[in-house]
Amino acid sequence: MAPSPAPSHPFVRPNAGRIRRSAAAALAGLTAVALLSACGYGSKASDSGSGGSADTASAAGASGVKLSSPTVKIGYFANLTHGTALVGLQEGILQKELGATQIKTQVFNAGPAEIEALNAGSIDIGWIGPSPAINGYTKSDGKSLKIIGGSASGGVKLVVNPEKISSLDDLRGKKIATPQLGNTQDVALLNYLAGKGYKVDAASGAGDVSVVRTDNKVTPDAYRQGSIDGAWVPEPTASKLVTLGAKVLLNEKDVWPDKKFVITNIIVSQKFLKEHPDVVEAVLRGSVNTNAFIKANPDKAKADANEAIKKDAGNALEPAVLDPAWADVDFLDDPLAGTLQAEADHAVTAGLLKLPRSSSAGAGANLNGIYDLTLLNKVLAAKGQAPVADAGLGAK
Repeated sequence: MAPSPAPSHPFVRPNAGRIRRSAAAALAGLTAVALLSACGYGSKASDSGSGGSADTASAAGASGVKLSSPTVKIGYFANLTHGTALVGLQEGILQKELGATQIKTQVFNAGPAEIEALNAGSIDIGWIGPSPAINGYTKSDGKSLKIIGGSASGGVKLVVNPEKISSLDDLRGKKIATPQLGNTQDVALLNYLAGKGYKVDAASGAGDVSVVRTDNKVTPDAYRQGSIDGAWVPEPTASKLVTLGAKVLLNEKDVWPDKKFVITNIIVSQKFLKEHPDVVEAVLRGSVNTNAFIKANPDKAKADANEAIKKDAGNALEPAVLDPAWADVDFLDDPLAGTLQAEADHAVTAGLLKLPRSSSAGAGANLNGIYDLTLLNKVLAAKGQAPVADAGLGAK
């Protein structure tokens, strides 16, 4: 069965430059529900070094200019939506820009652990999903991190058992999995269901449609056993389910303006950004160069990403999963800032983020200042490319 046509648009494009105070205040009032990232399929936490000595003196990058730190600690997931990091490390593109500055990497399974590592200084820069970036920023009253660049869009689908669901109007009474309570896909599904008129209790997942929170690593088994009828999940989990007989009912791209929405950003600790802007700029230059490499060499980049996943997670993806999953992820430098605000608003609408008693946002409770795209736009300008926008959420 071919994918169904896109539904009427349930998402609202945010007004660039306008902060929705209710969403911001809700983020400050988050208690029991933690927003998590789009967790990778088959990933595991590990540490890996890139060789060299941490005691090396300040190093010259590709430009020949000496950089201010002998090391930079980078975090990411062993997941295709983190392909910029995977390919950039595998091809040595990031290292080339950093010169003798040593890269130390750490692979994560979930966004909260990566945010904790950033706050503790265990990593300096990370590739991460939108929800943990929002959560980390607001919980620290805007003091922990900045989003400094984009990385990926797309790579999320609603896939279903075609024997139980034949159209988007057949979801009532069905069990649809998401990776985790309050994660990026969970919010997206709840927002979509609300837009279609279905009523679901966000906390329990009970309602007209049962939302079943299931880790991506076990979702395929849950599908085989018939305990779920479908899943709103990121790649490559979606393509894995297709190999088990599921059908793509909806690509999340089809419910977003311009078919683009943030799935992976680049963040940095504010301390590291302040102390080592030259190193951050070098990483961003490497990221931009990596995205250009991916576009120019899609097959080689796909193989690089799969090889990196094999090293980091223990198992490479089979072609039947890898090929469609990779094709559905768009790698780009633009952080798609407007869609980040929309995702925060959707969490409020879904009922996963609770408004505090006061309707006004407290100090540091909104998303003002979550972006600092100064260095990214400097890198883009040097390449003759247009700057990217922060949707009014830029550095104060």
